[in-house]
Amino acid sequence: MFLQKMFGMFGVDLGIDLGTCNTLVCIRGQGIVLNEPSVVAVNARTNKVMQNGMAVGLVAKEMLGRTPGSIKAVRPLKDGVISDFNITEAMLRYFIRRATGGKRWVSPRVVIAVPSGITGVEKQAVIQSAERAGASRVYLVEEPMAAAIGAGLPVTEPTASMIVDIGGGTTEVAIISLADISVCDSVRVAGDDFDQSIVEHMKKTYNMLIGEQMAERIKIEIGSAAPFPGGSEPSMQVKGRDMISGHPRKMEIAAGEIREALQEPVTSIVEAVSHVLEMAEPELAADLVDNGITMAGGSSMLRGLTTVISNATGLDVRLAEDPLTCVARGTAVYLENLELWKDTMESDQDEM
Repeated sequence: MFLQKMFGMFGVDLGIDLGTCNTLVCIRGQGIVLNEPSVVAVNARTNKVMQNGMAVGLVAKEMLGRTPGSIKAVRPLKDGVISDFNITEAMLRYFIRRATGGKRWVSPRVVIAVPSGITGVEKQAVIQSAERAGASRVYLVEEPMAAAIGAGLPVTEPTASMIVDIGGGTTEVAIISLADISVCDSVRVAGDDFDQSIVEHMKKTYNMLIGEQMAERIKIEIGSAAPFPGGSEPSMQVKGRDMISGHPRKMEIAAGEIREALQEPVTSIVEAVSHVLEMAEPELAADLVDNGITMAGGSSMLRGLTTVISNATGLDVRLAEDPLTCVARGTAVYLENLELWKDTMESDQDEM
Protein backbone atom coordinates (compact mmCIF):
# COMPACT_ATOMS: atom_id res chain seq x y z
CA MET A 1 0.00 0.00 0.00
CA PHE A 2 2.87 2.34 0.83
CA LEU A 3 4.49 1.69 -2.55
CA GLN A 4 1.20 2.28 -4.36
CA LYS A 5 0.85 5.67 -2.62
CA MET A 6 4.41 6.52 -3.60
CA PHE A 7 3.61 5.66 -7.25
CA GLY A 8 0.60 7.95 -7.10
CA MET A 9 2.62 10.85 -5.62
CA PHE A 10 5.81 10.66 -7.68
CA GLY A 11 5.02 8.39 -10.64
CA VAL A 12 3.00 8.96 -13.74
CA ASP A 13 -0.01 7.02 -15.00
CA LEU A 14 -0.20 6.38 -18.75
CA GLY A 15 -3.04 5.19 -20.94
CA ILE A 16 -2.04 3.54 -24.22
CA ASP A 17 -4.15 2.71 -27.25
CA LEU A 18 -1.75 0.15 -28.75
CA GLY A 19 -3.12 0.06 -32.27
CA THR A 20 -2.09 -1.86 -35.37
CA CYS A 21 -1.67 1.39 -37.33
CA ASN A 22 -1.28 4.10 -34.66
CA THR A 23 -0.35 4.25 -30.99
CA LEU A 24 -1.84 6.99 -28.83
CA VAL A 25 -0.59 7.78 -25.32
CA CYS A 26 -2.32 9.88 -22.69
CA ILE A 27 -1.12 11.01 -19.26
CA ARG A 28 -3.36 11.23 -16.24
CA GLY A 29 -4.54 14.82 -15.91
CA GLN A 30 -3.03 15.93 -19.25
CA GLY A 31 -4.95 14.01 -21.92
CA ILE A 32 -3.42 12.73 -25.15
CA VAL A 33 0.26 13.67 -25.42
CA LEU A 34 1.41 11.42 -28.27
CA ASN A 35 -0.13 10.07 -31.48
CA GLU A 36 2.28 8.30 -33.84
CA PRO A 37 2.24 5.38 -36.31
CA SER A 38 2.99 1.92 -34.89
CA VAL A 39 6.04 1.50 -37.12
CA VAL A 40 9.66 0.75 -36.26
CA ALA A 41 12.76 0.87 -38.51
CA VAL A 42 15.28 -1.87 -37.68
CA ASN A 43 18.62 -3.11 -38.95
CA ALA A 44 17.80 -6.05 -41.24
CA ARG A 45 20.82 -8.03 -39.99
CA THR A 46 20.70 -7.44 -36.22
CA ASN A 47 16.97 -6.57 -35.83
CA LYS A 48 17.94 -3.61 -33.63
CA VAL A 49 16.07 -0.32 -33.86
CA MET A 50 17.88 2.24 -36.01
CA GLN A 51 19.11 5.66 -34.84
CA ASN A 52 19.88 4.39 -31.33
CA GLY A 53 16.30 3.29 -30.72
CA MET A 54 14.78 6.52 -32.07
CA ALA A 55 13.60 5.33 -35.52
CA VAL A 56 10.03 4.82 -34.35
CA GLY A 57 6.68 6.32 -35.28
CA LEU A 58 6.52 9.10 -37.86
CA VAL A 59 10.22 8.79 -38.72
CA ALA A 60 9.86 5.06 -39.42
CA LYS A 61 6.57 5.36 -41.35
CA GLU A 62 8.22 7.62 -43.91
CA MET A 63 10.58 4.69 -44.62
CA LEU A 64 7.79 2.15 -45.38
CA GLY A 65 8.38 0.70 -48.84
CA ARG A 66 11.45 2.91 -49.38
CA THR A 67 14.17 1.22 -47.31
CA PRO A 68 17.42 -0.22 -48.72
CA GLY A 69 18.18 -3.89 -48.15
CA SER A 70 19.99 -3.16 -44.87
CA ILE A 71 16.93 -1.58 -43.21
CA LYS A 72 13.41 -2.89 -42.53
CA ALA A 73 10.46 -0.68 -41.65
CA VAL A 74 8.08 -2.99 -39.79
CA ARG A 75 4.74 -2.81 -38.02
CA PRO A 76 5.15 -5.07 -34.95
CA LEU A 77 1.40 -5.51 -34.41
CA LYS A 78 -0.89 -7.43 -36.75
CA ASP A 79 -4.66 -7.72 -36.42
CA GLY A 80 -4.50 -5.90 -33.09
CA VAL A 81 -2.02 -8.32 -31.46
CA ILE A 82 1.76 -8.49 -31.09
CA SER A 83 3.50 -10.24 -33.99
CA ASP A 84 7.06 -9.29 -32.96
CA PHE A 85 7.66 -9.25 -29.20
CA ASN A 86 11.10 -7.57 -29.15
CA ILE A 87 10.25 -4.79 -31.60
CA THR A 88 6.97 -4.07 -29.77
CA GLU A 89 8.95 -3.74 -26.53
CA ALA A 90 11.37 -1.30 -28.18
CA MET A 91 8.46 0.70 -29.62
CA LEU A 92 6.69 0.90 -26.25
CA ARG A 93 9.92 1.94 -24.52
CA TYR A 94 10.33 4.77 -27.03
CA PHE A 95 6.72 5.95 -26.67
CA ILE A 96 6.80 5.78 -22.85
CA ARG A 97 10.08 7.74 -22.79
CA ARG A 98 8.67 10.33 -25.21
CA ALA A 99 5.43 10.71 -23.25
CA THR A 100 7.11 11.10 -19.86
CA GLY A 101 10.03 13.20 -21.09
CA GLY A 102 12.37 10.53 -19.73
CA LYS A 103 12.61 12.40 -16.42
CA ARG A 104 10.50 10.26 -14.07
CA TRP A 105 12.46 8.24 -11.57
CA VAL A 106 9.45 6.07 -10.73
CA SER A 107 8.28 3.71 -13.47
CA PRO A 108 4.76 4.48 -14.74
CA ARG A 109 1.58 2.54 -14.17
CA VAL A 110 0.07 1.81 -17.56
CA VAL A 111 -3.48 1.10 -18.77
CA ILE A 112 -3.47 -0.55 -22.22
CA ALA A 113 -6.52 -1.07 -24.42
CA VAL A 114 -6.57 -4.48 -26.14
CA PRO A 115 -9.04 -6.13 -28.56
CA SER A 116 -11.80 -8.08 -26.82
CA GLY A 117 -11.16 -11.19 -28.91
CA ILE A 118 -7.49 -11.81 -28.10
CA THR A 119 -6.36 -14.90 -26.19
CA GLY A 120 -4.82 -15.13 -22.72
CA VAL A 121 -1.41 -15.76 -24.26
CA GLU A 122 -1.75 -12.64 -26.42
CA LYS A 123 -2.74 -10.60 -23.35
CA GLN A 124 0.34 -11.83 -21.50
CA ALA A 125 2.50 -10.78 -24.46
CA VAL A 126 1.13 -7.23 -24.14
CA ILE A 127 1.71 -7.17 -20.38
CA GLN A 128 5.26 -8.52 -20.63
CA SER A 129 6.18 -6.10 -23.43
CA ALA A 130 4.96 -3.14 -21.36
CA GLU A 131 6.78 -4.34 -18.24
CA ARG A 132 10.05 -4.82 -20.09
CA ALA A 133 9.56 -1.40 -21.66
CA GLY A 134 9.57 0.16 -18.17
CA ALA A 135 6.03 -0.04 -16.73
CA SER A 136 5.75 -0.71 -13.00
CA ARG A 137 2.17 -2.04 -13.21
CA VAL A 138 0.10 -2.93 -16.26
CA TYR A 139 -3.69 -3.00 -16.49
CA LEU A 140 -5.67 -4.14 -19.52
CA VAL A 141 -9.03 -2.76 -20.63
CA GLU A 142 -11.10 -4.06 -23.53
CA GLU A 143 -11.10 -1.73 -26.53
CA PRO A 144 -14.88 -1.55 -27.06
CA MET A 145 -15.39 -0.44 -23.45
CA ALA A 146 -12.65 2.18 -23.72
CA ALA A 147 -14.05 3.36 -27.07
CA ALA A 148 -17.58 3.66 -25.68
CA ILE A 149 -16.36 5.69 -22.69
CA GLY A 150 -14.21 7.88 -24.94
CA ALA A 151 -17.23 8.46 -27.21
CA GLY A 152 -19.25 9.70 -24.23
CA LEU A 153 -21.79 6.87 -24.17
CA PRO A 154 -23.73 6.31 -20.90
CA VAL A 155 -22.09 2.94 -20.25
CA THR A 156 -22.93 2.86 -16.50
CA GLU A 157 -26.68 3.32 -17.00
CA PRO A 158 -29.25 0.47 -17.29
CA THR A 159 -29.73 1.08 -21.01
CA ALA A 160 -28.02 -0.36 -24.07
CA SER A 161 -25.16 1.51 -25.76
CA MET A 162 -23.75 0.01 -28.95
CA ILE A 163 -20.24 0.79 -30.16
CA VAL A 164 -18.55 -0.24 -33.42
CA ASP A 165 -14.80 0.44 -33.14
CA ILE A 166 -12.99 -0.03 -36.47
CA GLY A 167 -9.24 0.25 -36.15
CA GLY A 168 -6.39 -0.84 -38.37
CA GLY A 169 -6.38 -4.55 -37.56
CA THR A 170 -9.68 -5.37 -35.83
CA THR A 171 -13.31 -4.32 -35.70
CA GLU A 172 -14.83 -4.45 -32.22
CA VAL A 173 -18.63 -4.53 -31.97
CA ALA A 174 -20.23 -4.44 -28.51
CA ILE A 175 -23.45 -3.71 -26.69
CA ILE A 176 -22.75 -2.27 -23.22
CA SER A 177 -25.04 -1.83 -20.23
CA LEU A 178 -24.45 -1.26 -16.51
CA ALA A 179 -20.68 -0.74 -16.99
CA ASP A 180 -20.12 -4.14 -18.61
CA ILE A 181 -20.15 -5.67 -22.06
CA SER A 182 -23.37 -7.63 -22.60
CA VAL A 183 -22.68 -8.90 -26.12
CA CYS A 184 -19.62 -8.45 -28.27
CA ASP A 185 -17.83 -9.72 -31.35
CA SER A 186 -14.30 -9.07 -32.58
CA VAL A 187 -13.38 -9.67 -36.22
CA ARG A 188 -9.94 -9.27 -37.73
CA VAL A 189 -11.20 -7.17 -40.62
CA ALA A 190 -10.54 -3.42 -40.54
CA GLY A 191 -8.55 -0.59 -42.11
CA ASP A 192 -5.61 -2.76 -43.18
CA ASP A 193 -8.05 -4.92 -45.15
CA PHE A 194 -9.40 -1.81 -46.88
CA ASP A 195 -5.83 -0.99 -47.98
CA GLN A 196 -5.10 -4.56 -49.06
CA SER A 197 -8.30 -4.73 -51.10
CA ILE A 198 -7.20 -1.61 -52.98
CA VAL A 199 -3.73 -3.12 -53.60
CA GLU A 200 -5.31 -6.33 -54.94
CA HIS A 201 -7.74 -4.39 -57.15
CA MET A 202 -4.93 -2.44 -58.79
CA LYS A 203 -2.94 -5.62 -59.29
CA LYS A 204 -5.77 -7.69 -60.82
CA THR A 205 -7.44 -4.96 -62.86
CA TYR A 206 -4.49 -2.90 -64.11
CA ASN A 207 -1.40 -5.10 -63.56
CA MET A 208 -0.09 -2.32 -61.35
CA LEU A 209 1.75 -2.73 -58.06
CA ILE A 210 1.22 0.00 -55.45
CA GLY A 211 2.59 0.33 -51.93
CA GLU A 212 0.84 0.50 -48.56
CA GLN A 213 1.11 4.26 -48.35
CA MET A 214 -0.37 4.81 -51.82
CA ALA A 215 -3.25 2.45 -50.98
CA GLU A 216 -3.91 4.40 -47.79
CA ARG A 217 -3.90 7.69 -49.73
CA ILE A 218 -6.44 6.28 -52.20
CA LYS A 219 -8.66 5.13 -49.33
CA ILE A 220 -8.54 8.54 -47.63
CA GLU A 221 -8.98 10.66 -50.75
CA ILE A 222 -11.59 8.76 -52.79
CA GLY A 223 -12.50 5.63 -50.79
CA SER A 224 -16.16 5.13 -49.88
CA ALA A 225 -18.68 2.50 -48.85
CA ALA A 226 -21.66 4.26 -50.45
CA PRO A 227 -22.05 6.52 -53.52
CA PHE A 228 -20.94 10.13 -53.08
CA PRO A 229 -23.83 12.55 -52.50
CA GLY A 230 -25.01 14.39 -55.59
CA GLY A 231 -23.76 11.68 -57.92
CA SER A 232 -20.37 13.38 -58.39
CA GLU A 233 -17.66 10.70 -58.27
CA PRO A 234 -14.14 12.10 -57.78
CA SER A 235 -10.96 10.52 -59.12
CA MET A 236 -7.26 10.70 -58.34
CA GLN A 237 -3.90 9.97 -59.90
CA VAL A 238 -2.30 6.72 -58.73
CA LYS A 239 1.40 5.94 -59.09
CA GLY A 240 3.07 2.56 -58.92
CA ARG A 241 5.00 -0.03 -60.96
CA ASP A 242 3.74 -1.77 -64.05
CA MET A 243 3.87 -5.53 -63.48
CA ILE A 244 4.48 -6.29 -67.19
CA SER A 245 7.08 -3.69 -68.21
CA GLY A 246 8.51 -3.19 -64.72
CA HIS A 247 8.53 0.56 -65.29
CA PRO A 248 7.03 3.30 -63.09
CA ARG A 249 3.52 4.21 -64.15
CA LYS A 250 0.69 6.55 -63.28
CA MET A 251 -3.02 6.48 -64.06
CA GLU A 252 -6.35 8.01 -63.07
CA ILE A 253 -8.68 5.96 -60.83
CA ALA A 254 -12.36 6.72 -60.16
CA ALA A 255 -14.00 6.48 -56.75
CA GLY A 256 -16.65 4.06 -58.01
CA GLU A 257 -14.22 1.23 -58.69
CA ILE A 258 -12.48 1.73 -55.35
CA ARG A 259 -15.89 1.43 -53.67
CA GLU A 260 -16.40 -1.85 -55.51
CA ALA A 261 -12.96 -3.06 -54.34
CA LEU A 262 -13.87 -2.27 -50.71
CA GLN A 263 -17.16 -4.17 -50.82
CA GLU A 264 -15.84 -7.42 -49.32
CA PRO A 265 -14.30 -6.01 -46.09
CA VAL A 266 -17.24 -3.59 -45.67
CA THR A 267 -19.68 -6.53 -45.94
CA SER A 268 -17.71 -8.46 -43.29
CA ILE A 269 -18.02 -5.52 -40.88
CA VAL A 270 -21.77 -5.18 -41.55
CA GLU A 271 -22.19 -8.91 -40.87
CA ALA A 272 -20.36 -8.57 -37.53
CA VAL A 273 -22.71 -5.74 -36.52
CA SER A 274 -25.77 -7.80 -37.52
CA HIS A 275 -24.43 -10.82 -35.61
CA VAL A 276 -24.12 -8.85 -32.37
CA LEU A 277 -27.63 -7.44 -32.80
CA GLU A 278 -28.99 -10.96 -33.28
CA MET A 279 -27.40 -12.07 -29.98
CA ALA A 280 -28.76 -9.12 -27.96
CA GLU A 281 -31.44 -9.61 -25.33
CA PRO A 282 -34.85 -8.24 -26.40
CA GLU A 283 -34.76 -5.37 -23.88
CA LEU A 284 -31.31 -4.30 -25.02
CA ALA A 285 -32.38 -4.48 -28.65
CA ALA A 286 -35.39 -2.32 -27.81
CA ASP A 287 -33.10 0.32 -26.24
CA LEU A 288 -31.08 0.52 -29.46
CA VAL A 289 -34.16 1.59 -31.42
CA ASP A 290 -33.83 4.90 -29.56
CA ASN A 291 -30.09 4.95 -28.80
CA GLY A 292 -28.79 3.77 -32.17
CA ILE A 293 -25.19 2.81 -32.94
CA THR A 294 -22.04 4.87 -32.37
CA MET A 295 -18.95 4.32 -34.51
CA ALA A 296 -15.37 4.97 -33.42
CA GLY A 297 -11.85 4.23 -34.63
CA GLY A 298 -9.92 5.76 -37.51
CA SER A 299 -11.32 3.40 -40.16
CA SER A 300 -14.91 4.23 -39.20
CA MET A 301 -14.33 7.51 -41.06
CA LEU A 302 -14.59 5.74 -44.43
CA ARG A 303 -17.15 7.76 -46.38
CA GLY A 304 -20.64 6.31 -46.42
CA LEU A 305 -19.94 3.54 -43.90
CA THR A 306 -22.46 4.91 -41.41
CA THR A 307 -25.06 4.96 -44.19
CA VAL A 308 -24.36 1.35 -45.19
CA ILE A 309 -24.65 0.10 -41.59
CA SER A 310 -27.80 2.16 -41.00
CA ASN A 311 -29.44 0.71 -44.13
CA ALA A 312 -28.49 -2.83 -43.08
CA THR A 313 -29.74 -2.56 -39.49
CA GLY A 314 -32.53 0.00 -39.68
CA LEU A 315 -30.94 1.90 -36.77
CA ASP A 316 -29.58 5.42 -36.50
CA VAL A 317 -25.80 5.34 -36.87
CA ARG A 318 -23.57 8.26 -35.88
CA LEU A 319 -19.85 8.88 -35.94
CA ALA A 320 -18.32 9.72 -32.56
CA GLU A 321 -16.58 13.05 -32.13
CA ASP A 322 -12.91 12.63 -33.12
CA PRO A 323 -13.30 8.85 -33.64
CA LEU A 324 -9.56 8.22 -33.99
CA THR A 325 -8.90 9.17 -30.35
CA CYS A 326 -11.95 7.55 -28.67
CA VAL A 327 -10.06 4.54 -27.28
CA ALA A 328 -7.22 6.70 -25.96
CA ARG A 329 -9.69 9.11 -24.34
CA GLY A 330 -11.43 6.11 -22.77
CA THR A 331 -8.15 4.93 -21.22
CA ALA A 332 -7.73 8.48 -19.86
CA VAL A 333 -11.04 8.08 -17.99
CA TYR A 334 -9.78 4.77 -16.57
CA LEU A 335 -6.64 6.58 -15.40
CA GLU A 336 -8.73 9.19 -13.59
CA ASN A 337 -10.58 6.36 -11.80
CA LEU A 338 -7.70 3.90 -11.51
CA GLU A 339 -7.91 3.42 -7.74
CA LEU A 340 -11.66 2.77 -8.00
CA TRP A 341 -11.65 0.46 -11.04
CA LYS A 342 -8.28 -1.30 -10.92
CA ASP A 343 -9.72 -4.40 -9.20
CA THR A 344 -12.14 -4.92 -12.12
CA MET A 345 -9.34 -4.82 -14.72
CA GLU A 346 -6.95 -7.56 -15.79
CA SER A 347 -3.41 -6.82 -14.66
CA ASP A 348 0.10 -8.19 -14.44
CA GLN A 349 -0.63 -9.58 -10.95
CA ASP A 350 -3.55 -11.79 -12.03
CA GLU A 351 -1.20 -14.65 -12.85
CA MET A 352 0.53 -14.55 -9.45
